[in-house]
Amino acid sequence: MRKLVIGLSLSLTGAYAAMGRQAAAALGLFVGDTNAAGGVEIGGARYAVELECRDDCSRHDRVREIYRWLCGDRRADLCLGPYSTGLTRAAAIVTGDAGKLLVNHGGAGDDLHDDRRRLIVGVPTPASEYLEGFVRLLTTLKIWRKRVAIVSSRTPFARQVADGAARACAIRRAWLHGVRLRLKYTANYDPASSPATLIAALRRNRINALVSAGSFDHDVAIMRAVIASGSSIPVLGCVAAGVTGFAAALGADADGIVGPSQWEHDRNAPAPELGPSAAEFARRMRTHDAAAGCDYPAAQAYAAGLLSLAALRAAGARDQLRLRAAFSAMRTSTLFGDFAIDPVSGRQVGHRMLLVQWHNGRKVLIDAEPDPNAGALEFPSGWRLMAASFGWLRLYRRGEPYDDSSAADDDDEKP
Repeated sequence: MRKLVIGLSLSLTGAYAAMGRQAAAALGLFVGDTNAAGGVEIGGARYAVELECRDDCSRHDRVREIYRWLCGDRRADLCLGPYSTGLTRAAAIVTGDAGKLLVNHGGAGDDLHDDRRRLIVGVPTPASEYLEGFVRLLTTLKIWRKRVAIVSSRTPFARQVADGAARACAIRRAWLHGVRLRLKYTANYDPASSPATLIAALRRNRINALVSAGSFDHDVAIMRAVIASGSSIPVLGCVAAGVTGFAAALGADADGIVGPSQWEHDRNAPAPELGPSAAEFARRMRTHDAAAGCDYPAAQAYAAGLLSLAALRAAGARDQLRLRAAFSAMRTSTLFGDFAIDPVSGRQVGHRMLLVQWHNGRKVLIDAEPDPNAGALEFPSGWRLMAASFGWLRLYRRGEPYDDSSAADDDDEKP
């Protein structure tokens, strides 16, 4: 049987090691599943899949070195991307220069798709759409004026998340439901000076809904500072809240915090067209490599493998342009959710973010736009949000009453 070489780098060490090891374990499971089923048929020939994965040590220079080798001496038939937007950007430049397609499962930055000379296909939802569900949720809450603060770090990914949230706050529907962006705070978090500056700005602007976008450590630090300040902001959200380790890092203070999630294994969704269900995948990952964990990096990587083989079968060849065209024509679903890309940029347009909230140390899926006439409540974690959205009582946090008597104030942001 012929060999189909899939090459990539992953961070098995360094800053992104936890996510890289998850993705590596998931791709190991994918390759085993594929070859156990007889490989993949492409243009009438059958191929066994061989995975060529090198440790990029979470470093841009290592990524460039590895992908030059994959596109050159190793002659990989298909390249998958590394984890993180920054490392994926470095890989995309190399593969683009070599005329090779890059299947991006680990980078959500919108800018990855700005250069249309690159042959890149995105699997995850882009960063600019991460917090749209959070803003939709705000529109349902029975607080007349939702005075919003967006706190972000200075990385390109964080800026794109924050800019997307700001655009969502500015749409007509959000405006009509009282959503007002009062503060955008962008800085690299410094525990010696940032908390005092940030808390003072939050109080001046009478913020009652805050969302943070940055690295995991940045978001956890912001949540800790806001909660410790006693500001009693009733609605808190952050990108890190979508990650399983959030409650372990924040402890009991995680309760009630909302976050976006690319994937949850217990989501009630129709059976996917390609591969196992999310629940089956999670079960098999625990058997395959329990130590690696099973969060969105694993799901994205396995889905990227499934989608790549489907595109290769549809293309009937390993030619990179035909493969890119096959991806453009695909409308399908995997354990990760729906898949469709913009045919020009390769940007993901089919997959949608989920919204989760922490309750007693576990994530629970919530509806971004709960129906007040639906009857039974199906998301037990959201008692603060549910109470407000159903109009039974005002939103509270940690038993402290929140005063919204200034709801009719002016809408200008205070400096």
